[in-house]
Amino acid sequence: MTDTASATAGTVPKAGDGQARPKAPFAATLTEMDGRCNCTASRRATRYLTAAYDKALTPVGLRTTQFNILHRLALEGRTTITALAQRIAMDRTTLATNLKPLVRDGLLIVQPSDTDRRARAVEITDVGLDRLEEAVPLWKAAQDQFESTFGAAEAAELRAALRAVLETGFDPWAE
Repeated sequence: MTDTASATAGTVPKAGDGQARPKAPFAATLTEMDGRCNCTASRRATRYLTAAYDKALTPVGLRTTQFNILHRLALEGRTTITALAQRIAMDRTTLATNLKPLVRDGLLIVQPSDTDRRARAVEITDVGLDRLEEAVPLWKAAQDQFESTFGAAEAAELRAALRAVLETGFDPWAE
């Protein structure tokens, strides 16, 4: 990048390291954002907790997202992919991708909906229920460890706050 191009982009290259640095006032804006961004803070915590729960679920060959899908379907029964995506706050395309290994492994069945042949319905199988039953004690151990460290009351408050986030009025998957 030339000096002219870097000036246009709002950055100044620092001699020797080949990395661009933001100029003031943009640098001040970035500093103000650091630690204040709700999305970044929630994603960091999500990655941290997901990694911990994924590690706990490794012995049964599930990841946290798969565990969540099996849990939802065990509780609620057969539903459309669209309804499941809404229920677990995930876009349909990502959900469809996450369903593939569960279907391949015989934990779920996906077929046309009984009420709308254009929609696809998903349901848990007996094999899926068995795998979920194996996974629950591993999930519970991770849950108990988190709550013993973080605090049970604080964890309950965190879950309530995160549920409230889902009611903030954003419509991230609207088409």
